[in-house]
Amino acid sequence: MKKKRKNIGINPSSLFVFVFLALLWQIVAMLEIVPSFMLPSPIAVCQAFIGDFRLLMMHLRITLVEAAIGLLFGLLLGFLAAYFMDRYEKIHRGLYPLLIVTQTVPTVAIAPLLVLWMGYGMAPKVTLIVIVTFFPIAVNLYEGFQHADPDQIKLIEAMGGNKKDIFRYVKWPAAYPQFFSSLKIALSYSVVGAVIAEWLGGYGGLGVYMTKVKKSYSFDKMFAVIFLISILSLLLMGVVQLIQYKIMPWTAKGEETK
Repeated sequence: MKKKRKNIGINPSSLFVFVFLALLWQIVAMLEIVPSFMLPSPIAVCQAFIGDFRLLMMHLRITLVEAAIGLLFGLLLGFLAAYFMDRYEKIHRGLYPLLIVTQTVPTVAIAPLLVLWMGYGMAPKVTLIVIVTFFPIAVNLYEGFQHADPDQIKLIEAMGGNKKDIFRYVKWPAAYPQFFSSLKIALSYSVVGAVIAEWLGGYGGLGVYMTKVKKSYSFDKMFAVIFLISILSLLLMGVVQLIQYKIMPWTAKGEETK
């Protein structure tokens, strides 16, 4: 079989599409098909990014700290929920519907209440991130635990293993693919959730920065933040993918030989 090199990040095809769209965007802006104050050109966005680089990095640091703390707690709570739902059927029947209900409430509806209850500090941002990252982790891990190979479970039992051994050697490794898939989703949710919470009040962060530049109609700076968040999310997903290939090298080898 012909081997293909596995690229993590931007491949030539996606890079070509990105360049094409950027050129098309620049042409639209130059021809003023859309007014420049509504759709700044890519060059204007890059200039805004460079001009406010230090300020953007300061706000980015605040957003990343909030996202990291919220994601950490979301991962911990999601793992514990999945573990106990898998081990105890009563907990699954009682908790799973509540997990579904939490996803029916829009994030923009929860955020103002959290700010009202907790103030303008870091607490409402972290809480919102925990809420949005908890669900994909808990649900995907639970599904991974449930789809563990029953023959492997019987083998561990036949060798005298207990439930802890079954979880450690069978269920947890079986849930690796679902865990990393949900982690990628949770990473993007954590950054977006932090920015949404910052829109509604705070002392710093990319959401606060966007609110300020919006009031001055500096849409080029708003676009700069949007691209910064997109690039950051892609980089974080790339890091997760690298970690996945370190822990699950057989997935990388399998894709190389396709």
